[in-house]
Amino acid sequence: YYALRAQAVDRLTNKPVEPLSQFIVKIQDINDNEPRFLDGPYLTSIPEMSPVGTSVIQVTATDADDPTYGSSARVVYSILQGQPYFSVEPKTGIIKTALPNMDREAKDRYLLVIQAKDMVGQMGGLSGTTSITVTLSDVNDNPPRFSRRFYQYNVPESLPVASTVAKIKALDDDIGPNAEMEYRIIDGDGLPILQIFTDKETQEGIITLQKELDFEKKSSYNLKIEVSNANVDSRFQPLGPFTDTASVRLVVEDVDEAPHFSSPLYRMSVSEAARAGTAIGTVSAHDPDTNNSPVRYSIDRNTDLERYFNIDANTGVITIAKSLDRETNEEHNITVLAMESQNPAQVGRGSVLISLVDVNDNVPEFPMEYETFVCENSNHGKIIQKISAMDKDKPPSGHHFYFSLAPGAGNNLNFTVQDNKDNTASILTRRAGFSRHEQAVYFLPVVIVDNGVPPLSSTNTLTVRVCSCDDHGAAHSCNTEAFAHPAGLSTGALIAILACVLTLLVFVLLIVSLRRRKKGSLVFDEEKDIRENIVRYDDEGGGEEDTEAFDMAALRNLNFIQEVKTRRDVTPEIQLLSRTPRKKSPDNVIFGEFIWERMKNADGDPGAPPYDSLQTYAFEGNGSVAESLSSLESISSASDQNYDYLSDWGPRFKKLADMYGSPKRGANS
Repeated sequence: YYALRAQAVDRLTNKPVEPLSQFIVKIQDINDNEPRFLDGPYLTSIPEMSPVGTSVIQVTATDADDPTYGSSARVVYSILQGQPYFSVEPKTGIIKTALPNMDREAKDRYLLVIQAKDMVGQMGGLSGTTSITVTLSDVNDNPPRFSRRFYQYNVPESLPVASTVAKIKALDDDIGPNAEMEYRIIDGDGLPILQIFTDKETQEGIITLQKELDFEKKSSYNLKIEVSNANVDSRFQPLGPFTDTASVRLVVEDVDEAPHFSSPLYRMSVSEAARAGTAIGTVSAHDPDTNNSPVRYSIDRNTDLERYFNIDANTGVITIAKSLDRETNEEHNITVLAMESQNPAQVGRGSVLISLVDVNDNVPEFPMEYETFVCENSNHGKIIQKISAMDKDKPPSGHHFYFSLAPGAGNNLNFTVQDNKDNTASILTRRAGFSRHEQAVYFLPVVIVDNGVPPLSSTNTLTVRVCSCDDHGAAHSCNTEAFAHPAGLSTGALIAILACVLTLLVFVLLIVSLRRRKKGSLVFDEEKDIRENIVRYDDEGGGEEDTEAFDMAALRNLNFIQEVKTRRDVTPEIQLLSRTPRKKSPDNVIFGEFIWERMKNADGDPGAPPYDSLQTYAFEGNGSVAESLSSLESISSASDQNYDYLSDWGPRFKKLADMYGSPKRGANS
């Protein structure tokens, strides 16, 4: 409604002529809005085969007209599409099934059109529609069925065990879990040979092989297979059994097979003393095919690399090819090949285990090198060592050894052997008091006899050292002779020796490194010496080539051995020999010897130039008190140096002798 307020006013004076009045205006509704389905369109699902009256869904339409005035907002529902399968209640809009046994396999989806009309459905009323899609969900109302009653498959007899023989599948109109099936063999002569299981992905029955097929024994198998639903709905049991059966025939095809051995493993035994050519046993194989081809035998040499055995190609008799030794190899596992004569490609394999029977062919001996010693203060009857024995043989009743002294040592006054009757023996002293200075080592021959047939014996020498011991019987020292006896070194001793050797090696390497470094520091680089080392006097020198006449490195390091260099301006006819370094001496002697050596070389060199040359070496010498020999003092200087020896060097040094020699010596010269 609308509220209106009004008042009358004088037009001339503009004054009210009456009090304010209020008017209420109400609007009367008319049917101008159609019903609307605000939630449409609708999707829903119901199980197939639902009974009549099963509720499907409820729809609701709204009308914007005034529900309190007239029938403009009073809506009724009706079905325009979907009959005769469904119905709708006019006032509530509830949709229900109208027909029984709606089958999903026949039709799984329905489209309904529902109308809502106001004015109670009378003529002139407005209407609106919506659609409803109804889907039928599956139930297990269909049993599985084989498409055929008989199936036949061909299978080669060489098919490996666990292989798939055939696949069979039944059909079920249901879907999902309602279509899951189970297969089983309920009858037939192939039960021990074949089995069937269900593939959960494809719902197929997979027939597999459990045992090997043999065409020559049985050429075909018959099976009766039943299929049933895994999930059965009890509501539909009256419709009939939810199982089906079919017959399957498997035809075995013949193939050319390899020869078969009568046994998968042959066990044989032979004495290790058997001679070459001795027969050990026989293997047997046959061709399983109907033609029964002859078989030839051979040994797989990969299993008999040493070729200990042979086999007769026709009879299969295995013989010894060369001597056997149980202690080297107690068992031999060889593979025998059987080959068809008509088809060499068909090869069968058989295993033969040959065990060697032991014979007493090994003498007993000490199991180790015993380190036996006796104390100088030992008493009579003291046990100084317990010994045992070993034997490579393996007698059936076990080992039993007997110990005694060698016949020649029966009168031994120092030691005796006591057999303990348990495969061990004790070494006892027969007197008191031993002296390592009188005799440091005793050699005791011990005879060991086994219980074989025939019994074998050996003489083993036990080395007994005489040692100085403390009160508790622990050895302190033994003579060098005893230690020199090959008794072996302990692990600790070996480690100590190795450590000493390594330490000595490191020390030697360190000394060599230091010497090389010191030697290198004394040798100057000739290229870095830029001082003039040629002095021309009394004649024209030999030029720069004359610098090769002497080697300055020989003076800078007296221990340096330099190869003698020949002059480059002339070609000498005689090759000079290298000199051996001289020992250190006082400076004057050293320089004198060096210059004298050079002078003799020059005099003996036919290719030397006919003139003198003087070299300035700028070397002070080792431990010299003088400054530098390069600065020769004049006659006028007060020098205590004696250069008289220059007169003894020949005519080449006459001028120097006159300049630096004593006046008296110079006058005489």
